[in-house]
Amino acid sequence: MKDVYKTIAFPSEEILFKEKNSKFFGYAFPVQSESAIKPIIDSLRKQHPHAVHYCYAYQIGTDNTLLYRANDDGEPSNTAGMPIYGQIQSFGVTNVLVVIVRLFGGVKLGVGGLISAYRTAAQLTLESSEIIEKTIDIHYQIAFDYKNINKVMRVIKEKSVEIVSQKMEMSCEIEIITRKKNAEMIFDIFNSMFEVEIKEL
Repeated sequence: MKDVYKTIAFPSEEILFKEKNSKFFGYAFPVQSESAIKPIIDSLRKQHPHAVHYCYAYQIGTDNTLLYRANDDGEPSNTAGMPIYGQIQSFGVTNVLVVIVRLFGGVKLGVGGLISAYRTAAQLTLESSEIIEKTIDIHYQIAFDYKNINKVMRVIKEKSVEIVSQKMEMSCEIEIITRKKNAEMIFDIFNSMFEVEIKEL
């Protein structure tokens, strides 16, 4: 079972690609949700108030939960967003947003020229990013009475499960995180315990 994916560690540095007087500024950002996209685009609009196009593509999620979008922002259809998205696929990364901001230089590039320019700018942007590998993790919440804490903690320790948060009172709740490939085993262990409830978050 594949339970790792590639993403970028942190926002890339700004790259600049020039083609026939047009300037293409490239940026890559790690993103976890679609709600993060608009504020980033808005901040780039403020940073480059004289730009004419803010084209982007993103991919979020893994396996069956992939979300992606390509946006041409006024460029001819499929000349900007899709070439950018093609580079995201080519680098095999997810949870990433790539934005290419174009400042028009007075010379039209044509459809082929645009596709090539946006693709190259996106490639340079991702090449300048630090690409890392992360595990696909599953979150569970375990609920139990305090009297059962020892047997719960023993499993957490033995199986090297990471604790995200815990509430230790008469009735206890612990949020844990485990790699996808171990998730079923961890669930089964806790699910079979007397007076211990587990659910996926």
